[in-house]
Amino acid sequence: MFRRTHAAADDAPATATDPKPAGKGRPTPKRRDAEGRRRQPVNAPQNRKEAYKQLRERQASDRAKAREGMMRGDERYFPARDRGPARRFARDWVDSRRLVSQYFLPFSLVILLFTWIPFPPQVQRYVYEAVIVVGWPLMMVGVLFTSIWVSWKVKKLAAEKFPGESLKGVGFYAAMRALQIRKLRFPPPQFLPGGKPVPPKK
Repeated sequence: MFRRTHAAADDAPATATDPKPAGKGRPTPKRRDAEGRRRQPVNAPQNRKEAYKQLRERQASDRAKAREGMMRGDERYFPARDRGPARRFARDWVDSRRLVSQYFLPFSLVILLFTWIPFPPQVQRYVYEAVIVVGWPLMMVGVLFTSIWVSWKVKKLAAEKFPGESLKGVGFYAAMRALQIRKLRFPPPQFLPGGKPVPPKK
């Protein structure tokens, strides 16, 4: 009797109790709030100092990119005064020639050097007369005439080559470039003296 009751109890199916699903315990976020969080960059600055640091790094990267573009001769990165076909023609015309005015700064440094050298009194007088009284005025006259000629020549050729282009200031632009030492010219020269293109850097 007890055996039958025990077996019946074992054969009875166990009642499964479905657990009540637990809630999230917080309200469901709105769709636009969730999208806003997804769009937020991972490296967003956490404070003002970090934001300023990221700004400086981005500006440094932009400056380096612009300088590389200018060194390649890409006019997209040039200042407004260096853009346009007439300005490019003026640069190429000046860079492909050796002009008297480009030696003005080196000659001025040589004159200063001679004035600093302590020559003997009997020699110093002749040095000053040769350098300051003769050499300096001759150089100034040469620079003046070269600048006038470069300005006139470049403006004349540019007017023939670019009839519809604005030539305002192109002559002065060429004359000022001719006064600069070749290695210090910016944008950098694209042609060597004689007209050959500058070979690409390896």
